[in-house]
Amino acid sequence: MNEQSRIFDFVDHQLTHFPKKDMFCGKENGQWISYSTAEVKNLVNQLSTGLLRLGVSGNDMRIENQDKIALISKNRPEWLMLDFACQQIGAALCPIYPTTNVNELEFIFNDAAVKYVFVSGQDILDKVNNIRTRVPSLKKVYSFDELPGVDYWKTLLQATSAAEQTQLEEIKKSIRAEHCATIIYTSGTTGTPKGVMLSHRNIVSNVLNSVKSFPFEEDTSARALSFLPLNHIFERMVSAIYIYSGISVYYAESLDTIAENLKEVRPTLFSTVPRLLEKTYEKIMAKGAELTGIKKKLFYWSVALANEYDNIKSKGIWYNVQLALANKIIFSKWREGLGGNIKLIVTGGAACQVRLIRIFTAAGIPIYEGYGPTENSPVISVNRKTKNGTRFGTVGPVIEGQEVKLEPDGEICVKGPSVMMGYYKRPDLTAETIINGWLHTGDIGIFEEGKFLKITDRKKELFKTSGGKYVAPQPIENKMKESPFVEQMMVVGAEQKFVGALIVPSLPNLKEWMQHKGIPFTTAEDAVHNPKVLDLYKELVDSFNKFFNHVEQIKKFELLPNEWTIDSGELTPTLKLKRKVIMEKYKAAVERIYN
Repeated sequence: MNEQSRIFDFVDHQLTHFPKKDMFCGKENGQWISYSTAEVKNLVNQLSTGLLRLGVSGNDMRIENQDKIALISKNRPEWLMLDFACQQIGAALCPIYPTTNVNELEFIFNDAAVKYVFVSGQDILDKVNNIRTRVPSLKKVYSFDELPGVDYWKTLLQATSAAEQTQLEEIKKSIRAEHCATIIYTSGTTGTPKGVMLSHRNIVSNVLNSVKSFPFEEDTSARALSFLPLNHIFERMVSAIYIYSGISVYYAESLDTIAENLKEVRPTLFSTVPRLLEKTYEKIMAKGAELTGIKKKLFYWSVALANEYDNIKSKGIWYNVQLALANKIIFSKWREGLGGNIKLIVTGGAACQVRLIRIFTAAGIPIYEGYGPTENSPVISVNRKTKNGTRFGTVGPVIEGQEVKLEPDGEICVKGPSVMMGYYKRPDLTAETIINGWLHTGDIGIFEEGKFLKITDRKKELFKTSGGKYVAPQPIENKMKESPFVEQMMVVGAEQKFVGALIVPSLPNLKEWMQHKGIPFTTAEDAVHNPKVLDLYKELVDSFNKFFNHVEQIKKFELLPNEWTIDSGELTPTLKLKRKVIMEKYKAAVERIYN
């Protein structure tokens, strides 16, 4: 067995090669508390022993017989400790989004026959208590926080006897790379959650192949800020990269505190989704708009310069001199806002606007876009730091150890050691998705220059107009979101004569425009019906239509007053649009477009 064939081996790898004082850090009662590599290993072993005392086991290590442990918590050091503790004894961890609704929660608990669940926070505990009586398999709930009426996780951490230590080491030795490490239920944008079964080999191979393809310098002073939900395979797998590469992991308190946590932690890198980059950019632009005089001119001059940036072809000495100046006087402040220490940002989970990647990279904040579904543990491709390794607007070259082919309709298929074991208890779905070893992703793509993978759309999101022409909504939506007046949008038009759109305006920018034009702002509801506002959006849509062929052009639209969020149900936990939900919720608006 090689040195790292199971995910939990990475902890030993760090302990042997570069033991750290701050392997994991989290905020407790307003203070950053750090855990060293040795402490983490010790706590993980104690927790494994505590679970063994409860009778938790991998049994015969056949997936249907492995005990299942659910975890519903925001990111914190205990999250990965529990993950490793379960892996070491053969239990399968089922992490669940804290935002999951009670119906889905009940379905997942019963589908996986969850025995124990670990939670953080009163709101999540309330959700679990709400369904407890309807989940016969559930024995007990533990909490990472000391809350009334629930067992505190530390009650499982008793001193370990020599016999228990020996037993644990024996069990650890028996865990093999092909055993299931986790079941991740994807709510996705469609129907009932599906449990994706990933083995140790799936995740470990993806980590090691990603590291080979995208060299993370082994820098023991490097710090990563972690805020994307750990129950998403992207952040969990990236965490394994951090551990393997000796990068300390600091957990943001929440999505709302990222700005201040960046300043406190001064991270070297982090992974994100495009929606959060869009929000950051909007904040920067709003601050720029408040400037006056020469400062304002310099700000907009710098942004315009960054918008011209080309990472492949040099734009000559004069351009480089100007960019260096912009970097010194304007972009240095942007970098300060991110903690002043950022070397790179990796983005995935949805398509990122090319303009953002271009501008941030020019501003000395390199953004590398990658791609991969949960079913591939997840990375298929990523842009590289190497010379000519990045092409804006693509998700980069395919990583080592993966084969990719495109079907005649453009569907991306991948083969390799990180393709999932299958969907839990759903051989029917598995057989539809993995054909002759090839995972069919449901994404449509092309190769640019035969090397850089570019995602053009989701197969399920493509729709036909009544004229029989195919329309891909994502490129249209992404292009139009470049306008400062468009916060969110969704293209509609399946089986209709023409393409329409639902548009959520960017309220701060719209308010400012209305003020400038002397139009009184009362409520968002009134603003979206104001004839002058509608004219503004009509002009805007027309100006963007020229980028698309006739069939794809937006002929009519409806403005909506409220932003789509996870809580209100229109976005998935990784901030993708739930198109079906939006179509249902805004049925009347869609009907008005086509009446």
